[in-house]
Amino acid sequence: MRHLLALLLAITATAADRPNVVVLLADDAGWGDYSFNGNHQLSTPHIDSIAQQGAHFDRFYVEPVCSPTRSEFLTGRYHRRLGVYGVSTGQERMNLDEKTFADSFKAAGYVTGIFGKWHNGSQWPYHPLARGFDTFIGYTSGHWGEYFDPPLEHNGVMERSKGYIVDVLTDKALQFIERNQAKPFLCYVPFTTPHSPFSVPAADWARFKDMPITQPASNPKAEIPDATRCALAMLENQDRNVGRILEKLKQLGLEENTIVIYFSDNGPNTARWNGGMKGVKAMTDEGGVRSPLFVRWPGKVAAGTFVKSIASVIDISPTLHSLAGITRVGDKPLDGRDLSPLLRHGQDADWAPRCIFNTWANNVSVRTQTHRLDNKGNLYDMVADPAQQKPIQDQEPALAKELLNAAAAWRKEMNMGPAGKGPGNAVDPRPFSAGYREFPSTMLPARDGEPRGEMHRSSKAPNSSYFVNWTKTTDAAVWNIEIVNAGTYVVTLDYTCPLADVGSTLELTFNETRLRGKVTPGWDPPLLANQDVVPRGEHGESIMKDFHSLTLGEIKLEPGKGELKLRAVEIPGKSVMDLRRLTLTLK
Repeated sequence: MRHLLALLLAITATAADRPNVVVLLADDAGWGDYSFNGNHQLSTPHIDSIAQQGAHFDRFYVEPVCSPTRSEFLTGRYHRRLGVYGVSTGQERMNLDEKTFADSFKAAGYVTGIFGKWHNGSQWPYHPLARGFDTFIGYTSGHWGEYFDPPLEHNGVMERSKGYIVDVLTDKALQFIERNQAKPFLCYVPFTTPHSPFSVPAADWARFKDMPITQPASNPKAEIPDATRCALAMLENQDRNVGRILEKLKQLGLEENTIVIYFSDNGPNTARWNGGMKGVKAMTDEGGVRSPLFVRWPGKVAAGTFVKSIASVIDISPTLHSLAGITRVGDKPLDGRDLSPLLRHGQDADWAPRCIFNTWANNVSVRTQTHRLDNKGNLYDMVADPAQQKPIQDQEPALAKELLNAAAAWRKEMNMGPAGKGPGNAVDPRPFSAGYREFPSTMLPARDGEPRGEMHRSSKAPNSSYFVNWTKTTDAAVWNIEIVNAGTYVVTLDYTCPLADVGSTLELTFNETRLRGKVTPGWDPPLLANQDVVPRGEHGESIMKDFHSLTLGEIKLEPGKGELKLRAVEIPGKSVMDLRRLTLTLK
């Protein structure tokens, strides 16, 4: 008995001694958006302090867009293995047999929370609460059209918040840290900025709105000055919130026992200063995939550690497992490496050479320590030519051939076609599931549906869009779904409808089951057109409005796959409604 008690006490002590982990992720910030990296047009002292008090990586790489990077971060595996090949309409979902590092930390007794943008699946079991997190507050899609007083999801329920979205989410993260200060915790804060829409608090914008651009983009003609100013204003706002998190850790006496990581998910979303590198977001050139990586763990990672070796977002998961002493859940082979030797020894670490692969839109680029092979087969010496201006494959044919072969082999391993022959925007064949008893409400936003007839989306980007131009009985909103449990489902719609158009009769069908209901009452709020400092349009965000919910009724559904189809059978006015989402809730 005495031995059992000693064992239990030892296990408890080990769990209590495990480090907390705080991961801070920027959205669409480039390597050059920080004062630490030489940008003199803004000041990011709190973010910079993570590097100054810990380690910074000289060449750290992510993927060219959001969902691929986030899935690789969570798993330590290339996104092409995970079923992630897009950023919306279900293409952003990780396969269900994949495990995240949050699964591991939760299994080890950590309390886990995410506060911000998920972007790897909205419906259960792709939802963050099914992928290792205990608490989720934020949004699961890629874009979010409201940055002021935004509606955010809290563990499956939409709630409208008050304030600027980054401030609000930081508040929630701080509450989580304070509430769980006596336990080991994993706090993941994927900020929503500086992703468009270009919305920022007035005080932050006031500092930048008349600022001259003193460090222009590599292609100055492509730069939109106000977009640059707003991105930098959003980064300063984000930096202030990073400072709040760091201060909370200090106040609670958690600073010494907390690993803090900061990075971004892809290159800059607009043409702006990025250290002279070629490429922006969605490009596989250096500027599209290079990110800062700052790691702080006082007493374990020496202040000012400089890591020269190339590293990748696929390395973060194995590194966190190693640093925290956590057994990994899942046994699929990792693509990433444990970076802890580099964190301990910096540029003097004994580190084997490697290739890092970046891909998007069927383009593949290969990075070694000194060279990059771009998606067109051009080879660049990144030491002598960091701006990728002078291809050298003719001067170094052996290396060019070696990397071309490596790219071809990687394509084959990832089940990709030859360059220029990718699947494009193919419809994701995996249905959206509904009817899980552990997560009874399933939100089906317009993003995940298909408009038919003359109905269309409110913008070209599915994320944060809604269905508009619903005027005919031949129009329909359709979702490819699977009902997993038989039962009675409550159907609600988030909608707007002009008062004069109230009264359309809707019909919802799934296989042989039907439900009819009326569009009432009318609700016609104004567009929220005054949030932005740069007009929307180019990046695909819809101008949003305040949608209300109506209960269409209850429907009995049997397990199975098929089309969930919503159409109007009677339209007394000029239009039916604008539709943001349909929700099925299992009673």
